[in-house]
Amino acid sequence: MSRLAGVKILVTGGAGFIGSNFVRRVLTDTYPTLTGADVVVLDALTYSGNRANLDPVADSDRLTFVHGDITDEPLLDELMPGIDAIVHFAAESHVDRSVRDASPFILTNVLGTQRLYDAAVRHGIARVVHVSTDEVYGSIDVGSWSEDHLLEPNSPYAASKAASDLVARAWYRTHDLNVSITRCSNNYGPYHFPEKVIPLFITNLLDGATVPLYGDGENARDWLHVDDHCRAISLVLAGGRAGQVYNIGGGTELTNRELTSLLLDATGRDWSSVVAVADRKAHDRRYSVDITKISTELGYEPQVGFEEGLAAVVEWYRNNRDWWEPLKARAALS
Repeated sequence: MSRLAGVKILVTGGAGFIGSNFVRRVLTDTYPTLTGADVVVLDALTYSGNRANLDPVADSDRLTFVHGDITDEPLLDELMPGIDAIVHFAAESHVDRSVRDASPFILTNVLGTQRLYDAAVRHGIARVVHVSTDEVYGSIDVGSWSEDHLLEPNSPYAASKAASDLVARAWYRTHDLNVSITRCSNNYGPYHFPEKVIPLFITNLLDGATVPLYGDGENARDWLHVDDHCRAISLVLAGGRAGQVYNIGGGTELTNRELTSLLLDATGRDWSSVVAVADRKAHDRRYSVDITKISTELGYEPQVGFEEGLAAVVEWYRNNRDWWEPLKARAALS
């Protein structure tokens, strides 16, 4: 495993849920390979980006925050000098929003990625990690996807991420960009914008409101704590092979109905709080990734047990209303 200690890392989308977790961990020297690294966060602060996600490290002299967009080529050219590595989180990521309007997803996830990697090539950036999702694979009834599985995205969001993955691959092949791609399963953890299922359900249930359950509730997902995800990204950043894809999973598969039951128990509510709603268009039935490759090559294994992780997340939302209540009020989420 190579060491990247003391480098300067550009983190796109670093004020979002997963990106901010990675930034907080880097700046508190959680990852031995990144000890002392400086971080430049580039974030457009769209509805789900939140400067408050960086409050725990806001006073670090190793953090620079830039409010800007990855589609802004002059800004990218201004930021790239002195950057040693890029971790590219920035993305539009909510499936329901992509069904209503795919335009922001194509703009950010495809055009933004192209412009970011063009700038990386122009400025000779030594290392890039491209953060993606298991949704690019489509839906799988049994078994688990390996990294060489065909990309069969079913939602506009997933299609835009699959396209951005192909941009990353093409820039590796065409321009020798030293980029590795990661594809994660469903994340959960603190600072998660409350439109996604776990934070939406927790905050609604804490407020005595109802929660929506799509279709028959049997859609299944593998759950990955954000700390495990970011630790895996740090391993890929330091030791992943250029041009390679690495799946990152958490090892806990639950149907949405099973997840709902756990969240009801954790918040002291019952099934009278659940409202059945029409299923989402092109709702993928099941996701499951095979993590053999990253485990074998880089030594990754999930460390946060789902039971303890979920309990800690519920408690975090219970104790941090000042973080999520304004977000829900502004976005009218329910």
